[in-house]
Amino acid sequence: MLKTLEELCALDGPSGCEDSVRDYIRAKAAPFADEILEDPMGNLMILRRGRASRENPLMLCAHMDEVGVIVKRITDDGMIRFGFVGGIDPRVVIGRKIRFTNGVRGVAGIKAVHLTTAAERENMPKAKDLYIDIGASGQKQAEARLSLGDYGTFDAENRYFGDGLLKAKAIDDRIGCAVLLTLLQTEPPADTWFCFTVQEEVGLRGAATAAFRLNPDFCLVVEGTTAADLAEAPGNKQVCRLRGGAVLPFMDRGTIYDRELFELLRSIAAEKNICWQTKHMVAGGTDAGRIHKLRTGIRTAGIAVPVRYIHSPVSVAAIQDMEDVLSLTRAFLKNFGGQDA
Repeated sequence: MLKTLEELCALDGPSGCEDSVRDYIRAKAAPFADEILEDPMGNLMILRRGRASRENPLMLCAHMDEVGVIVKRITDDGMIRFGFVGGIDPRVVIGRKIRFTNGVRGVAGIKAVHLTTAAERENMPKAKDLYIDIGASGQKQAEARLSLGDYGTFDAENRYFGDGLLKAKAIDDRIGCAVLLTLLQTEPPADTWFCFTVQEEVGLRGAATAAFRLNPDFCLVVEGTTAADLAEAPGNKQVCRLRGGAVLPFMDRGTIYDRELFELLRSIAAEKNICWQTKHMVAGGTDAGRIHKLRTGIRTAGIAVPVRYIHSPVSVAAIQDMEDVLSLTRAFLKNFGGQDA
């Protein structure tokens, strides 16, 4: 799973431009798939038949997209004015390397500090205050390299460091994709759709069309979620913590998760001695926000890996937490495969 995660994090797939991630997943999953669907939104849905058949299948969901930038204007001096794709704190962008999906690289900049007013220095910068320098000598040269609407992502390398930690871009939610890709390589206990969705970061858009098409019995969303376990953050605002195990949310800003499925996940974790935690603060949202209210309602549960510095150039997660999410998701599915599961 870790090898798959490294390869996924190295790919560029901002919301609306998930092509390289989708191509990678399709190639890895094809030898194990009983059916592969791709809808007009770009969602990739892979059926793996299990030992037990079901009138309404199970659904696992992870989103392929990551936060990024999009070109909005090219200035006379060849600088790139841009907007954010998804939620990004402008403070984390300044001085960071940017890689556009066509291979062009640049650095995000802002007005030099000695040119700012006292008032400007007291306020957080906005996207309109930033630019990307791609090294062009002027507008004409920049326009030969980039066009309006071109996408970019943070340009970061994967690194293992410290006591079992990984730092990389886009751990949210390439970790969910890696878990699903790992699980679909073995026969599941029951018929299961492994769904890799698009445009989660800009409004949970892909999940709605995927779930509507499949009409599953229930859905488990596998995610990365924000961890703020830093010294200056009080316990109730740390949300969750690294090395605390799989995160089982009971509620976030978009969903109240199915109570029975939530309790089932907790009981399995206790039975299997899998480390788990829940959120200490109602925050964030997942594809469940769209999935659970479709048709006449779809029972939905969530499981997540805690991730520090989410939606930034380099996020950090613990290997053991990832393994806990994989183990708990696998054990959870076994409850729906009948006597032989």
